[in-house]
Amino acid sequence: MNTPAVSMQQVLPKGVIFNAYPDSIGRNLADIVHMLKRPEFKDVFSLFYILPTVFNSDLDRGFSIIDYDLNDELVSREDLKELHELNVMFKFDLVLNHLSAGSPQFQDLLQKGDESRYKNFFIDWNEFWHTHGEPGPEGYVVPHEEHLEKLFMRKPGLPILKVRFPDGSERPYWNTFYQEVVYHEIAAHDLLQTLGIEELTHEDAEDIAAIVNDVLNAKRDITEIDLGDFAHHKHEIVSVVEQNRKYLGQMDLNAQSEEVWKFYDETLRKLRQHGGKLVRLDAFAYLHKEPGEVNFFNKPGTWNYLERLKQIADKYDLVLLPEIHSEYGEGLHEEVASKGFPIYDFFFPGLVIDALDHGSNRHLLQWIEEILEKDIKTINMLGCHDGIPVLDLRGKEVDGVFNRGLLSDAEIDTIIDEIMDRGGRVKNLYGPDGKKISYYQINATFFSALGEDERKLRLARAIQMFMPGTPQVWYLDLFAGRNDYAAADQGGAAGHKEINRTTLTNIDIEQGLSRIVVRDQLELMRLRNKSPAFHGGLEIHSSDEHRLHLTWKHHDCVATLNADLRGFGFSVTHKGAACEEYVTSYR
Repeated sequence: MNTPAVSMQQVLPKGVIFNAYPDSIGRNLADIVHMLKRPEFKDVFSLFYILPTVFNSDLDRGFSIIDYDLNDELVSREDLKELHELNVMFKFDLVLNHLSAGSPQFQDLLQKGDESRYKNFFIDWNEFWHTHGEPGPEGYVVPHEEHLEKLFMRKPGLPILKVRFPDGSERPYWNTFYQEVVYHEIAAHDLLQTLGIEELTHEDAEDIAAIVNDVLNAKRDITEIDLGDFAHHKHEIVSVVEQNRKYLGQMDLNAQSEEVWKFYDETLRKLRQHGGKLVRLDAFAYLHKEPGEVNFFNKPGTWNYLERLKQIADKYDLVLLPEIHSEYGEGLHEEVASKGFPIYDFFFPGLVIDALDHGSNRHLLQWIEEILEKDIKTINMLGCHDGIPVLDLRGKEVDGVFNRGLLSDAEIDTIIDEIMDRGGRVKNLYGPDGKKISYYQINATFFSALGEDERKLRLARAIQMFMPGTPQVWYLDLFAGRNDYAAADQGGAAGHKEINRTTLTNIDIEQGLSRIVVRDQLELMRLRNKSPAFHGGLEIHSSDEHRLHLTWKHHDCVATLNADLRGFGFSVTHKGAACEEYVTSYR
């Protein structure tokens, strides 16, 4: 099938987007609603990107979704109604590539095996690769080398999770992201009830349970257990343990199944019923899989899936936002935008850091000019629930031709070193052999990434408000949040992201609103959210390299930013439709 030639044009809602988890502030969404009702927030936001703990989930801070019903521990219908009354629309996530192992669909598969209606809802690894690989000693097919080298890995090793079917067989399922197998301790009565061994006494069962539980607590391989006098019952005992194991994980969906597409339709309808207007397609580039093709944005399959999703979204009056991370030089962002979809501007955070650290507008203006020239619809941000994606700025060789990046590798390395020196941490990418091949993201709050300089943060926010596209504001950036090392350390191997997810108390909000850097940001955001000037066109004025001079104009309404990238002072001039004019200087 050829790549769809028709435009799939989507129109972004206007206004500033607030971004937080339902429990990022206080205990639940009700506390955020209370904050947004305060006079300081009047007319500041038009949309709220509520991260997916708004739904029922069990891992990855919401991105391992069990179902798309509201999480009633954090969210109520009344909360959503109150936000609607504040004229705040909603942006939600649809996690396209996977569902939680705790989802009703996967649990049905585990319970019913081949008889489950969801047998093809997830990807049986061995069935997928059976003609394109060789059976390995551990019960899963190892793809041929020419296929293996094309696999894009988000963790060490092959992306599989082996699960136990009711008939006792072990089957590997595709699992791109997180996985964990949990073994629960067994009790003597579990053995007595399940095994049915007449000669087994209660005392024997207690001894066996103690041996088994010692192995489980030591996280040793249960198949290597030494049962001593009970060794002749090893098969039955191990079987009891295996039957009771539980899975945590994000299981890849089989988009070749019509059941999956029914699920997408039902989910988009549900998101609209929740009040959604904008839907972020999380991990969509991993969805289409085909032997011999890369498992990240292969074509034309990915385009075909997006077109089909767009048709469903149109039924429910939803705007789709495909999330795509890739090097600038690969040009995927431009391809997605050329199909009419808005894109995340993952280039913007690194460009702002570069501009403010080196007092130069050169690279930032190059990107602004490209957005305008190519009419790319963007959602931009400084920080978010993930890291700062500086590698997105790189160039890349495509079809034997090297396409330059927005920054050189040396300039990117400088940004990485600067943020790391300021306390940032890293997320890595891995090859099929499990070896690290590169950094993926740097994890830090944007304020800490700027060296915790309030002047830089304020100017960064002003630049964001004058950028083309729709600005999205991470709650912690608004309050000049610092790196949370304790949370990152407590999160273990996967805790790097918690450095930028500190829960703010209501007292923190009160104290934050007394800070000039917070009040100034709110003022700038209110201007962007309400002024008609930003519905018009953007003019880039000629200026010295260390300055940035931008003007938005719509009919008689004009807004101008004049900034010093070295000294970090700036002024904002605004003239309204009634010809009133004011100038605000920030030093």
